[in-house]
Amino acid sequence: MSAPTPGPSIESVEASAFTIPAEQPEQDGTLKWSKTTLLLVQARAGGATGTGYSYTHPAAAAVVNSLLAGVVRGHDPLAAGRAWAAMGRAVRNFGQTGLVSTAISAVDIALWDLKARLLSRPLVDVLDAVHDAVPVYGSGGFCNYTDRQLAEQLAGWVQAGIPRVKMKTGADPGRDRQRLRAARDAVGDGTELFVDANGAFTRADAVDWAGRYAEFGVRWYEEPVSSDDLAGLRLVRDRAPGGMSVAAGEYGWNLPYFQRMLDAGAVDCLQADVTRCGGISGFLRAAALCDARSADLSAHCAPQLSAHACTAVWHLRHLEYFHDHNRIEHLAFDGCLEPEAGGVLRPDRTRPGHGLEVRWPDLEKWRVQ
Repeated sequence: MSAPTPGPSIESVEASAFTIPAEQPEQDGTLKWSKTTLLLVQARAGGATGTGYSYTHPAAAAVVNSLLAGVVRGHDPLAAGRAWAAMGRAVRNFGQTGLVSTAISAVDIALWDLKARLLSRPLVDVLDAVHDAVPVYGSGGFCNYTDRQLAEQLAGWVQAGIPRVKMKTGADPGRDRQRLRAARDAVGDGTELFVDANGAFTRADAVDWAGRYAEFGVRWYEEPVSSDDLAGLRLVRDRAPGGMSVAAGEYGWNLPYFQRMLDAGAVDCLQADVTRCGGISGFLRAAALCDARSADLSAHCAPQLSAHACTAVWHLRHLEYFHDHNRIEHLAFDGCLEPEAGGVLRPDRTRPGHGLEVRWPDLEKWRVQ
């Protein structure tokens, strides 16, 4: 018997970074910003190119180009999990969290896209999807918006068919009751209203605000206290009104983070960000922790990537259709998905991989790496 013909190997991995200004300065409960950096990674093998990305600091491009590219070069492009594990081992002395994790995430996503394109299959098929479409909620509602801007943005999502919307709170609690009234009046009683404090409150204030939010029919209370305060999250969860879910997890970089949060009973619904938690490989492992507990997972941001990853999540609740990332992804890529009736994103099964194609000429003016 003759030896099997070896398949292609990963030939190259290259990263670029683009810092894109916001439409206007933005603010949540604990942070202000006016720009966002897109880390863009491309991996090549067998005449195909896979694309991945993350939202991070420009320095993440150096992590990819000077370290991770050499780690995965030569690997089997059909074995994305093996390359993911190799990257995790290679960064031992640099730390696996933070900026390094965003770099690993972007490479891992590129490798999954590459694998699907080599197989001429949509990514959802390669991921063995259990859902055809993913529920989304419109997210933005920044604390520095005027009441009119807030109302127009949230009402716009409802008009687009999205029955769930989220606003930021906590930067100026004295204004929040007025802002909540403007939001509820704009979206009507039939729309689910979510809030995100981004860890702005003390435990006592977070509990107090849970009762106030309930007056406006709020069903989702995200990061009422710091996501590092697991006992505080559990306290708010135990004392929140019935029907209100406490959520956190968007800053999770690795499985131990999610394990600790779930073991503490800190959340009703875990969040994970595919561009932070180790890419698709890490995201699906976080989802498995939820599956083992019959707990829901909600995806944080990066909707054009998350829509594909979420189809493979058994206990899926929804995906954050974040204003900033949605805007950037439409600037950076052709092939972006649009919400359908009922507020879902449905991956295009007629296109290989995740279906996105980079709009290089449009991005070049923002290149920083």
